[in-house]
Amino acid sequence: MKLIISLVIGFLFYCQSGTCSKANPDSQAENRAFQWVEKNFFQGEIPPFSFVLGGKNSDSFIRNWDYHSLKVNSNDLNIKEAVYSYSDSESGMTVRCYVTIFNDFQAVEWVLRFSNSSSGNSPVIEKAAVLHHTFTSMESGNFILHHAKGSNAERNDFQPMDEILQPAKNVYLTPAGGRSSDNTAFPFFNLEMPGNQGVMTAVGWTGKWYADILQSDSKSVTMLAGMEKMHLSLYPKEEIRTPRICLLFWNGEDRMTGHNQFRQFMLAHHSRKIDGRFAAYPLSGSFDYGDPAPCGEYNCLTEEYAIALVKRYRQFRILPELFWLDAGWYTGCGWDKPKGEWWQNVGNWTVDTERFPNGLRPIADAVHGVGAKFMVWFEPERVRPETQIDKEHPEWLIKIKGKDDYLFDLGNSNARMWLTGKITDLIQKEGIDYYRQDFNFDPMPYWEASNTPDRIGISEIRHIEGLYAFWDSLLVRFPKLLIDNCASGGRRIDLETTSRSAPLWRTDYQYGEPTGYQCHTFGLNFYLPIHGTAIYKTDSYTFRSGLGATAVMNWEVTGRESESIPAIQKRIKDYLNLRPYFYGDYYPLTSSRNTIRENSWLAYQMHRRDQGDGIILAFRRKDCADESILIKLRGLDQKATYELFYEDYNIQIKKSGLELSEGFPVSIPQKPASLLITYKKL
Repeated sequence: MKLIISLVIGFLFYCQSGTCSKANPDSQAENRAFQWVEKNFFQGEIPPFSFVLGGKNSDSFIRNWDYHSLKVNSNDLNIKEAVYSYSDSESGMTVRCYVTIFNDFQAVEWVLRFSNSSSGNSPVIEKAAVLHHTFTSMESGNFILHHAKGSNAERNDFQPMDEILQPAKNVYLTPAGGRSSDNTAFPFFNLEMPGNQGVMTAVGWTGKWYADILQSDSKSVTMLAGMEKMHLSLYPKEEIRTPRICLLFWNGEDRMTGHNQFRQFMLAHHSRKIDGRFAAYPLSGSFDYGDPAPCGEYNCLTEEYAIALVKRYRQFRILPELFWLDAGWYTGCGWDKPKGEWWQNVGNWTVDTERFPNGLRPIADAVHGVGAKFMVWFEPERVRPETQIDKEHPEWLIKIKGKDDYLFDLGNSNARMWLTGKITDLIQKEGIDYYRQDFNFDPMPYWEASNTPDRIGISEIRHIEGLYAFWDSLLVRFPKLLIDNCASGGRRIDLETTSRSAPLWRTDYQYGEPTGYQCHTFGLNFYLPIHGTAIYKTDSYTFRSGLGATAVMNWEVTGRESESIPAIQKRIKDYLNLRPYFYGDYYPLTSSRNTIRENSWLAYQMHRRDQGDGIILAFRRKDCADESILIKLRGLDQKATYELFYEDYNIQIKKSGLELSEGFPVSIPQKPASLLITYKKL
């Protein structure tokens, strides 16, 4: 009987590879992810993960462990959940795999939990690959790994990379340090396989993850992913979690099918919901306009000035949806103090009463009075010497000799509970609507310093578990809260953080430089629909370079060189009209190879399938000699007629979907300059 069931499951999986008729992703019986789970977590099969226990690879013993499967009821009709358990009575070790299948997408994700039920320490666990699986195509051909660079405050942050895999030559991805999207790798990638199919992969681990991709033969690629450094023994009754892995299977004419399905998957299942509905991240405005030296970011701001700025925005009818108070509002900061810079006082989470004698509540009240929200910056995981936390709770800090940055230990439950209470009190007392968390240094050396040789990785695990618990507690306590995820810009973007937050400030790259902002949008849009940056000028080129699903207005309104008020009013209206398109499908219209060069064009398309409309944004850069390029639109109904409107020239034309798909020229006579075309299906 077992053999018959295995053959049936194998046949279904074979059909999904493209040999049989295409599956309907809305049908559980034909959902490739459902079939993949049924096949790979079937009793007696080696599951799609691996680890080494006591020097032995799990493949050699996992099928002999006690197996148990449990279906979990879900309130979401689009979700099926199950727990697959593998237990060893001799060692007391249990591995539980928590699996979620998404019926509305061809997607599955899982996380492992290791627990020790014995009365003694467990054998050493190491080399835990939460994903260890070979993906096989029915056809021979090129396997292409599409991935991206992380963030390092550079023009090429999130730069797309495309690598044709070669047999016996692996591609190894891992971030530079202990932040999940730091510089060298980005935890989202797409394996394009022969036969117009592939698999999107995402890693949820806000630390040092890894992925190792190797082409096994002409039709197979083996992929491993997990936490990079783990070599530890569990204490009696102790449990740890691992990174989360997500796979989304796709079939289509090219790899953008997978990217766009994944973007919609992220909106549906890994974006913030408030009252059961999708929560759009706001158009923000700041209080900072570059005060004179020696003022820092916000260490000259006062209650009166902040309130005056809110009134100024209302006077000029340029109100943002959110007012954003960044670093420097807390005790110790001030232009006239010896150590008054914002970064020198992280760890003093009390309001500076010299500049804000009534706390932040009067500012919040003024913001709320004009119908906007109020967000405040924190950096709770970094503590500087002689600050409040260092003086009162040094036992909660991980310190390294010679370093003036201390790591607040979120893995310490007492510390985490104190911090949760502290931030909760500030949010309630000061009238804060949204919470912004920054993280401006690499935690990896601190985690490594606090480990012992038989517990390598435990500090990282506990800290990351604590971070998720901290954010989850805030989201439960404040059901309408949004979290802005910042880590020196976008160095902490992964599947787990995007489930709870969004990067409103995706990079600390040179503020306001439009070419870099175009590059960052171009690269991040392959994977994430929600991310943002600042807009510093109202000219079309700069304004359009900073567009996205969220944005920050950094337009000065207090000086003689300020942007004109009518121009700001127009750009706010333009932004609100354009923002909905960024939740749609994304298609790059120029090559990703030369995105950072000043002598090139950059263009992309945002398309709303349900509305049959979209936008085209094109940029001719300052050193680009070519006045025109040919672009080919995607996602269109080739038999339909589309009306195109050239916003800069007030010109309207009509073309068929076929004509637009086969290609048409666009021109920009000036440089640098941009072009915005809106279109709709008639």
